[in-house]
Amino acid sequence: MLILVINCGSSSAKYQLFDIRKNKALAKGVVERIGENGSALRHNAGNRVLSRRISCRDHNIAIDMIVEALTDERYGVIGAKDEISGVGHRVVHGGEEFKESTFITEKVLRSLRKFSELAPLHNPPALLGIEACARILKDVPQAAVFDTSFHQTMPATAFLYGIPFGYYKKYGIRRYGFHGTSHRYVSEEASRILKRPLRRLKLITCHLGNGCSMAAVNKGKSVDTTMGFTPLEGLIMGTRSGDLDPAVVFYIMEKEGVSPERIGNILNKESGLLGISGISNDMRDILKESKGRGDTAMRARLAIDMFIYRIKKYIGAYNAAMGGLDAVIFTAGIGENHPWMIRKIASDLKGAVSKKVRFMTVPTNEEMLIARDTYNIIKGAGNAKSKT
Repeated sequence: MLILVINCGSSSAKYQLFDIRKNKALAKGVVERIGENGSALRHNAGNRVLSRRISCRDHNIAIDMIVEALTDERYGVIGAKDEISGVGHRVVHGGEEFKESTFITEKVLRSLRKFSELAPLHNPPALLGIEACARILKDVPQAAVFDTSFHQTMPATAFLYGIPFGYYKKYGIRRYGFHGTSHRYVSEEASRILKRPLRRLKLITCHLGNGCSMAAVNKGKSVDTTMGFTPLEGLIMGTRSGDLDPAVVFYIMEKEGVSPERIGNILNKESGLLGISGISNDMRDILKESKGRGDTAMRARLAIDMFIYRIKKYIGAYNAAMGGLDAVIFTAGIGENHPWMIRKIASDLKGAVSKKVRFMTVPTNEEMLIARDTYNIIKGAGNAKSKT
């Protein structure tokens, strides 16, 4: 069975086609700069690579281009689009309604439109991708896999904020958490690597990329996570501030005379590793500069130290919250490619956690998990139909 996984951003559409029974990706690629000048398609099918400029004014055309690339005589991997059995979409926000991946229906689409208010940069593009696939791959079943659903097992003590309870009831203001697909995937992989069932493990998963989050995973369920109502809370990230005294926001707005929109850009796009180092949001660039001398090198080292400190602090907190710990999992761009950082964190935490705690790297594969969920949803729907 072939499952197409789509991840739509505001100006891009990433994709992978999986042969789910062989647990293998047949092709992957991205359409970039949708709606802009210089749109481009990059398509990779093994050792066959297609890269070209295209005219792509919207997501409908992007999905058309993806299907054309997959069925191309030279670069394609399938003969016709009807070989695709299902489409799985990464959807950032499912609110409290979606506690697991789901078959996409009109009712689901109405809910996703409602949750666009909570994720205005992410849910609308996902909806465009779903609608485009419904038109281009007519009658092919589609599934939504949510970043937030894995964290819906958090207790109220972890997901509520210390503000008047009415704001939660009226506006849904609470900790939702994100990167759930990645946290869930690496938790399951860690269970396999450790040869222990998830229900007997206490894990801390660290998704460290340009966006960073951690999760406390007790017996396979998320019981706390660092990101909150939005992806701004928690760890220091590439360009996001992470945890911050809310009064700082009002203070900067008053002193600088900036608008809410401007302060949002400062905290989301100009802070974190970039804001502290003054160099870059990329750990590789900061690490290179940190080996030098002078103020630039000092700020680079400070950014690295602050980044690591916040991770250690949350490991200690989650260790206490779960009453013990079996393993700490590192994943994503920074987590998978900077083993020195993992060694330092493990060394610094000697005495703070049990000597039996494993510190390990597990490469994430969110697309594979989306494909598996989509396959299981379609298979489940087919079995339900056969019984009626």
